[in-house]
Amino acid sequence: MDLYEYQARDLFEKYEVPVLAGIVADTPEEAKAAAEKLGGVVVVKAQVKTGGRGKAGGVKVAKTPDEAYDAAKAILGLDIKGHVVKRVMVAAGASIEKEFYFSVLLDRANRSYLSLASVEGGMEIEQLAVEKPEALARVEVDPIVGIDHAKALEIAKAANFDDELAPKVADVFVKLFNVYKGEDATLVEVNPLIQSADGEIIALDGKVTLDENAEFRHASHALLEDKAAADPLEAKAKENDLNYVKLDGQVGIIGNGAGLVMSTLDVVAYAGENHGGVKPANFLDIGGGASAEVMAAGLDVILGDPQVKSVFVNVFGGITACDAVAKGIVGALAELGSTASKPLVVRLDGNRVEEGRKILQDANHPLVTLAATMDEGADKAAELANA
Repeated sequence: MDLYEYQARDLFEKYEVPVLAGIVADTPEEAKAAAEKLGGVVVVKAQVKTGGRGKAGGVKVAKTPDEAYDAAKAILGLDIKGHVVKRVMVAAGASIEKEFYFSVLLDRANRSYLSLASVEGGMEIEQLAVEKPEALARVEVDPIVGIDHAKALEIAKAANFDDELAPKVADVFVKLFNVYKGEDATLVEVNPLIQSADGEIIALDGKVTLDENAEFRHASHALLEDKAAADPLEAKAKENDLNYVKLDGQVGIIGNGAGLVMSTLDVVAYAGENHGGVKPANFLDIGGGASAEVMAAGLDVILGDPQVKSVFVNVFGGITACDAVAKGIVGALAELGSTASKPLVVRLDGNRVEEGRKILQDANHPLVTLAATMDEGADKAAELANA
């Protein structure tokens, strides 16, 4: 779960990471009141879970409460990369002397943590990594040891902080790692981490991603979820314990196993190039169970997406045999009734595949087309989506 900036700021404060005062506001009037309370120059910042806010006009400096009112009025309702701004944070202003970058994240490939740091902050880290890769230090962090003061100094030195700055930023690195470990995060990022004109090191803008697998250890994390902003289809899938991610295409995908579903996405995208450029509409892994209830829940989610024009069900029978999957599909279509109105292409393979295909053939449902191979199924689904 990605947090909003103001939520990250609050977590930082909890772990004694130096931050500036900030007050959230949902209206221009609340922004003005926040600016009056903070006093002095403030920054009105759009609260959206995407980057590029500044370039999109989502960050404005206000020297007076009236200017904060005008800034909030301009920012609220703004569309930033598909995210509509419904809340702003009014943050105390800072006199910035230098800008740095720091993050710690989960390195899945190496089964460890990775720290990224640079004396050149402020710009997008992806841009820095491409344009000046030598300016970005990459330091592996042992999950057992973590980032203690010695490791933090190592990271600071690798990132070319001088002898005066290194101890100062190292103290903050340790506290930021405490956030990462204490909240079971997969990412803690600060860009920029600044040195103010009076020499203070301050986390000016934070990004935190929490590991949802650790929710059972953190009851308070449920309060951080913005249910109003959640995609309704993803929310419905979560209620049914489905592994679902909405994409921007037209072909709905259902498979059993993350690897198979990922392969199906690639094959459908490739096939779509020959059928008007249609693309996958989602990732949906129903796992090992393919009962009528599970299949119905999956189809209900996918068919509820108005962008979906066809559905490709790609299942390899293993522990759950193909005849059970076929019964699940037939049962799901019966359960959904008239709400199932888009064509389905079904490819079955593996354990008891002939029995499964016969069940679907005997059912003779007008929406269902059988495919012998994954390539054939992807092509037919893309063709139907483009029809």
